[in-house]
Amino acid sequence: MGILGFFGGAIGFMVSGSPLGALLGYVLGSLFDSKTSLLDETDRRVHNEYFSHNEAGSNTRRYSRSNGESNVARDNFVFSLLVLSAGVIKADGKIMHSEMEYVRRFFRSTFGEMAAQQANDILLEIFKHPIDIDGCGRQIADNFDYATRLQLLHYLVGIAKADGHIDPTETATLRLIARAMLMDANEVDSLLGLGRNDLESAYKVLEISPDVSDEELKRAYKKLVLKHHPDRVATLGEDIRQNAEEKLKQINEAYERVCKARAMN
Repeated sequence: MGILGFFGGAIGFMVSGSPLGALLGYVLGSLFDSKTSLLDETDRRVHNEYFSHNEAGSNTRRYSRSNGESNVARDNFVFSLLVLSAGVIKADGKIMHSEMEYVRRFFRSTFGEMAAQQANDILLEIFKHPIDIDGCGRQIADNFDYATRLQLLHYLVGIAKADGHIDPTETATLRLIARAMLMDANEVDSLLGLGRNDLESAYKVLEISPDVSDEELKRAYKKLVLKHHPDRVATLGEDIRQNAEEKLKQINEAYERVCKARAMN
């Protein structure tokens, strides 16, 4: 698949004039102009489809790839992920190799080595343009359910963690993104606590304070499991569902840590 093909279906709701649509237009135009000789037929179709449909004012047609009908929800997720990833990576004023590699690793494991490099090129193109985080977040909130937005936020937290140090500007950007996507900013604290071994982080993961009763703890845990259940993002693809399973595993570990500290059976 070519450099643009893996998010061709993003044309679905990213029409010209919208924050995400504007960035998609910049990317399609710039990469098409600079790499015309390298683009395959899928890329050319994505480029022509986007501009012809936005000129016609349409935002409903689904794009078909060479390997079958596009998963529009997944493609929208992927491009939204790249845009918000760029916002987090740029937050501290530095583009870290570890953060870029985190993105490449996702695309490498999902789409293959070529796609990892293509995602890198797309990110570099997005970096050249201002990112309207508030506008992009609201557009995402209008088109994705809460579970999908949670999965996006989980991925973005992973980028912030990638270099082993979370800069305050990165945390602030994550909170801004969460609010823009109409999510509780506490979701950021919960996701930042995943994978840590201390009790304080475990309580943050479970979104409760240490003074809650055992029964309140159990209710909070059950609510969290339902909110983060992998089946809620199954339509985005098996790899993303597996990522959600790993997240749920870490939530279970946090719950077990708290239960052990309380000597609960």
